[in-house]
Amino acid sequence: MALVTKKRLIRLAKGFFPVLCRPDDAWALARLAPDEAALYRAMDVRDREHNVAVAKLLLERWPDAPDCAVRAALIHDAGKSLRPYNVWERIFTALFERWAPEVDPYPLREGLTGAWQVRLHHPRYAADRIADPCVAEIVHQHHKGSTLWAKRLHEVDREF
Repeated sequence: MALVTKKRLIRLAKGFFPVLCRPDDAWALARLAPDEAALYRAMDVRDREHNVAVAKLLLERWPDAPDCAVRAALIHDAGKSLRPYNVWERIFTALFERWAPEVDPYPLREGLTGAWQVRLHHPRYAADRIADPCVAEIVHQHHKGSTLWAKRLHEVDREF
């Protein structure tokens, strides 16, 4: 897969200019359970737009995707909302993820250590807050891809 794609460049630009983001919140909220909707609303507009795009691409590729997989796609990055959106931290931790230090998920920390925590453990942070076990499992595994729908979610997520 190419390191730089048009989708990634657009996402980067929107990282600096969130006013350009137009998530389809109505489409997303119509699909989510109340606890999931609260997680979705807590996300930054940039993450909401990304998650909606991922969910729609998942449905485009697999129209028969179960409801729990679509809902998982809509909130797969909700764990990132435990920390304010900082575009420079996001870029840094994404570029240097391979060299990320070992950081326990809890307690949540400040500074760059906290940025690493969120980068590494955001699937767990979100999954711990989701009531539906099917949705929670897909969200928790969306970077590891250990189940069919977690693998598919990971596949489409990587395109952005």
